[in-house]
Amino acid sequence: MTTQTAQTTTHLPQTIEPRNPGMDLDLSWVRSVQANTSAIERRAKTLPGRRSVKKDYQAAWLLRAIQCIDLTTLSGDDTSERVRRLCAKARTPLRADIAEALGVSGIQTGAICVYHDMIETAVDALAGSGIPVAAVSTGFPAGLSPFHLRIAEIEESVKAGAAEIDIVISRRHVLSGDWQALYDEMRAFRASCGDAHVKAILATGELGTLRNVARASLICMMAGADFIKTSTGKESVNATLPVSLVMIRAIRDYHERTGYRVGYKPAGGISKAKDALVYLALMKDELGDRWLQPDLFRFGASSLLNDIERQLEHHVTGAYSAGYRHALA
Repeated sequence: MTTQTAQTTTHLPQTIEPRNPGMDLDLSWVRSVQANTSAIERRAKTLPGRRSVKKDYQAAWLLRAIQCIDLTTLSGDDTSERVRRLCAKARTPLRADIAEALGVSGIQTGAICVYHDMIETAVDALAGSGIPVAAVSTGFPAGLSPFHLRIAEIEESVKAGAAEIDIVISRRHVLSGDWQALYDEMRAFRASCGDAHVKAILATGELGTLRNVARASLICMMAGADFIKTSTGKESVNATLPVSLVMIRAIRDYHERTGYRVGYKPAGGISKAKDALVYLALMKDELGDRWLQPDLFRFGASSLLNDIERQLEHHVTGAYSAGYRHALA
């Protein structure tokens, strides 16, 4: 189906796609979704060895990975100064000498992701950069606060200046197969976000099966999610390749049926440059080059940038440096 540009609304600066408006809940489609776990796991095992990029090509892919990072700090001891340092790193993620050697300029991360209390600090620190601020919401990470408070939290974060809201779904709806409740919840979250884009965190490590992951992914897209995201980063199991494959194929099916592109965000445990390359290759294989842009793909990460910068320094100098020379703060 051709994308209906007439439904375009306000977008993030880097977004060129009309937003996913969602659709009526189609339970027959949801119930028809299955997941062949053994086949998915076999496919996932082949991914790290099937796509290998070297030298200048690897450097180019790593630069793209930087542009797709949601640079994140979600700690109880976050301070305004820490957030400001992180924002400075988002503006200039590469040391000047590395960027000069690579012949690049203007590289920035995809977003900064913080708790609600740090939104105003981040918005101020990023003023004029075009980098959006994302806020975790709806009782992150468990999503068990009263529903009216979760709605209010979204509204307050949008009012404070967040351009993206990372919400957490109620896992119990998935585990009990109450798809109507999940759809209604996600629809309400989307409506509360207004023009802010909403990323639906599935907490896949707590959903039990890959079939549940596939069905929850589809429900959230039907309800209008702009992105679907694997994890809060607080679960015992976060982003994995089998889960990513399931979610990416759900995105592909949704696009084929509706014409709308939904973004994907793996989060939690992605800390090495080589892992970023695997995820980028997976996106290219399954969804194509269009999904290698920051408006449709993000890494939820805090330490990934550190390793990417080390790898890029090795590319230009031939030597590895200590990790502390590329500290985020």
